[in-house]
Amino acid sequence: MRFMLNWLFTSIAIAIATFLVPGIQPFGFAETWVCFAFVGLFLNIFDSFVKPFLTVISLPLTIITLGIFQLVVNSFMLELASYLSVNLLGVGISIASFGSAFMGSILVSITRSILDSIAED
Repeated sequence: MRFMLNWLFTSIAIAIATFLVPGIQPFGFAETWVCFAFVGLFLNIFDSFVKPFLTVISLPLTIITLGIFQLVVNSFMLELASYLSVNLLGVGISIASFGSAFMGSILVSITRSILDSIAED
């Protein structure tokens, strides 16, 4: 049940980031909510399995930059989820540049934190 709630929150956060960050837009033949749902699914899967390894590998850089490099890891995860959802399923979000991915990942992280805190209450 928690995975489904995380998936919903991630999809909502991606939708908000898509509408607020220039350079991120829905892509594919399906309706926009389907695009957000697929990217949210891929992002949740990668956050569960791939991100812990990337975090451990990038730990020295994260320590040197006092945690700011973790934003780059989050940007990479969003880019990876977008890339695979578009190339495997044909629907997802199109990210124009790393700057768009960076701003989008910050917005997704903030929105997810807010939604998670609301759900805990």
